[in-house]
Amino acid sequence: MTPGQPLETEYAPYYRGYVGYVTEAEILPVLRSQLDALDVLLGRVAPDRETYRYAEGKWSIREIIGHLIDAERVFGYRAFCLARGERNNLPGFDQDDYMLTAPYDRIDLEDLLSEFRLVRLSNIAMLRNLDEEAWLRIGTANESPVSVRALAFIMAGHLRHHMEVLRERYGLGA
Repeated sequence: MTPGQPLETEYAPYYRGYVGYVTEAEILPVLRSQLDALDVLLGRVAPDRETYRYAEGKWSIREIIGHLIDAERVFGYRAFCLARGERNNLPGFDQDDYMLTAPYDRIDLEDLLSEFRLVRLSNIAMLRNLDEEAWLRIGTANESPVSVRALAFIMAGHLRHHMEVLRERYGLGA
């Protein structure tokens, strides 16, 4: 059982925006429902539009989904490690550096969505089996304190943020 919204002391200030996207107290249903919402949002993207960028230097639609995959893996790994009591600082990741060597623009959007779904479902399965003590466990990632609970909310808020970008900047879902 998820013990509600994380406290601001459970995550670094730069995650406040992502956590702020999630007003629900129970995070697992949010994480699950986002899979369908993402499918609906991206379901009508024409293949020739998958590599569309709204401005020079911005990521393509495919790259955004690839970034979501990367971030989901990192946040999920952090949550897993901290739930198990990891005491070492978990490394940060630079999203722009990761994108420099990522193959995402060469992968069909349908395949990227499938991969995201698998990673998210794996994270949900792990989180679903945690006890309250594990949810509240705090460790260090990227030199900042973070709880398992906060990481789950960050995952959900991160996706909501990028779905908003896809709607507003890429004209999807209209």
